[in-house]
Amino acid sequence: MALKFISAEEAASLVKDNDNVGFSGFTHAGCPKVVPVEIAKRAEAEHAKGNSFKIGVFTGASTGDSIDGALARAGAIKFRTPYQTNKDMRSALNRGEFDFFDLHLSQLAQEIRYGFLGKINVAIIEACEVTEKGEIVPTTGVGITPTICRLADIVIVELNKKVPGKLRGIHDLYELQDPPKRREIPIYEVQNRIGLDYVKVNPEKIFVVETEKDGEGGGFAPLDEVTARIGNNVAEFFVAEVKAGRIPAHFLPIQSGVGNIANAVLGSMGSNPDIPRFEVYTEVIQDAVIDMMQQGNISFASGCSLTVSNEVLQKFYDDLAFFKNKLVLRPSEISNNPGLARRLGIIALNTAIEVDIFGSVNSTHVNGTKMMNGIGGSGDFTRNSYLSIFLTPSTAKNGAISCIVPKVTHEDHNEHSVKIIVSEYGVADLRGKGPKLRAIEIIEKCAHPDYRPLLHEYLSRGVKGHIPQDIYACFAFHQALQETGSMMNTDFGKYQKS
Repeated sequence: MALKFISAEEAASLVKDNDNVGFSGFTHAGCPKVVPVEIAKRAEAEHAKGNSFKIGVFTGASTGDSIDGALARAGAIKFRTPYQTNKDMRSALNRGEFDFFDLHLSQLAQEIRYGFLGKINVAIIEACEVTEKGEIVPTTGVGITPTICRLADIVIVELNKKVPGKLRGIHDLYELQDPPKRREIPIYEVQNRIGLDYVKVNPEKIFVVETEKDGEGGGFAPLDEVTARIGNNVAEFFVAEVKAGRIPAHFLPIQSGVGNIANAVLGSMGSNPDIPRFEVYTEVIQDAVIDMMQQGNISFASGCSLTVSNEVLQKFYDDLAFFKNKLVLRPSEISNNPGLARRLGIIALNTAIEVDIFGSVNSTHVNGTKMMNGIGGSGDFTRNSYLSIFLTPSTAKNGAISCIVPKVTHEDHNEHSVKIIVSEYGVADLRGKGPKLRAIEIIEKCAHPDYRPLLHEYLSRGVKGHIPQDIYACFAFHQALQETGSMMNTDFGKYQKS
């Protein structure tokens, strides 16, 4: 049957108040950019009339400003999951304007299929190709696309002419069966493909909006001294592990979180002559991965999204023939699948807001209350990896904040899952160590020297027991920050000795 072409405004009119809307993409990559802006305009118009207009928002991960920013500013959100990074979205959720459910990214498609999160009424997908047979080829981010396309009553396709149609073939789209008929995912090597290169949808429910929009990918901040030292520390640690036989000589697949530190670590690995060519099995493929593939440092990359700057994205498009044999994009329930992480022996590299001296990690909440971004895929990989590594600078805000604290104010990853901590000062290896030895290792190897005496003082106050914690003073660093503006002003003397 012939495809139904409509305007972005007409597409937005198909979305009703209180609908649940699923969006394609993962980070800004692969996200629709026109229809959500029109939905935001519609919400503002309805609100001006005194009418209600809010939607539930389901995405693969964070999005570009055209979704999270526009909808947040319009007050158009009733519910949001699983992850966000937009400043306007973050401010609105921290003001309590809508409910935000922070979820492991690998679980969302499954939770939707199980019916735990309500019905998906509309799916809005960015594509580089859509056929009259209902074959939709996503662009540079997949996320939860196969599931929301299958379950939605209406599928709105933004056909983006800026993305070359020859991108088709780079995706591996596969949806898990539901229990009790689920079988193992037949991926045994990073480069294995098991699905289709398109999403099959009943063409009767497809509406197409033609667009011509550039990506929303900004560049990364220049490498600074701290991030460079963290990268070098990780690379040198890997070299030592290979020499000790704890990492195979041929190396293992790398998962790397998003951001400047992750890019710095990958860059350090590529420039270290003692680290062999390796593979990437991750959620987010960043600038450094593309550069290292061209340099021959990375042999293959599997991910959920191509989260790169616009400059690198164009370089990717210009050399698609090269990259198509070296890169695959999958749904998040495959890219982040815990079973595959364990099977493939993935080394997980993620960042932390703060780490406590006993090895627990806070990835999400500033001072335990204000959501930053969300747990993302860090939990998917951390607990199931061959080696779980967390990266953090030793301090923030020009030394006023220690990123190594007596106790984290919010715990996303506990000490049972965290194996290695790395700061610009060194590498803390927590494997095989009890709580007190872990604390000494983290303080001496990762904490800023100015904070080490305070951290040792806290450790000495701990009650006798397996974990020498002091429940009276465990948040003394954070209290000093709130009262004086610096954790350096912590005074343990004012706390009752436990």
